[in-house]
Amino acid sequence: MDLIDLGAAGAKPADFDGFLDRIRQKFGFDHAAYAGSNPIAGTIHAYVTYPEQWKQVYLDEQLHLYDPTLAIAARSIAPVHWARLEKTQNFDRVFRHAADFGIVPQGLTIPVRGPYGDVGMLSVTRNCETAEWDRLIPTILSELQSIAVHVHDGAMRSHTLTSTLRAPHLSSREIEILQWIAAGKSQQDVGDILGISHRTVEVHLRSGRDKLYALTTPQAVARAIAMGMIYPL
Repeated sequence: MDLIDLGAAGAKPADFDGFLDRIRQKFGFDHAAYAGSNPIAGTIHAYVTYPEQWKQVYLDEQLHLYDPTLAIAARSIAPVHWARLEKTQNFDRVFRHAADFGIVPQGLTIPVRGPYGDVGMLSVTRNCETAEWDRLIPTILSELQSIAVHVHDGAMRSHTLTSTLRAPHLSSREIEILQWIAAGKSQQDVGDILGISHRTVEVHLRSGRDKLYALTTPQAVARAIAMGMIYPL
């Protein structure tokens, strides 16, 4: 999926809304949503494809204070499948309202963390059989994690100071390895190409992930691409 540069100067909320709509269409989701906080700028970002009426109800009822898909994902380092939230407090409270607008309680939220306490969450929903959903998610999870990083970093880079502070310093070897990973090479492939062991490749990848504040290698690749350190192939 070609990524719109959401970190470009002058990026507007409509750019984020449009990007989420492209995600929705590509994967056949009913809806896609992003929520994130920037403690440096003191701002909250929210972009969704939900109906206007549901957005208003969500605000009026202050459901963000109770929504477990946000509260639990904000504390998680792994993607949160909504199926595990069905018995949690307030799940029914939120989705009882959502059902009136055709929004189903079947979804996934991917958390993203940054170096200065910033947290973002990309959520997607789809009304389909549970078995179909369970088959779909593993096949697209890596791409969704990259997309989540791209949206979050775009939102955070819209603030000039945050954008400056977030620039990490990777070694030339770390950048080189991430570039090969972006090209679709495995760790063993990269080791063979560079004449080093796959364990050494993993050491550099781990260091690169740490510097990029990425939870996974796909997130590190996405963040490096967004920052212009490597190029999509």
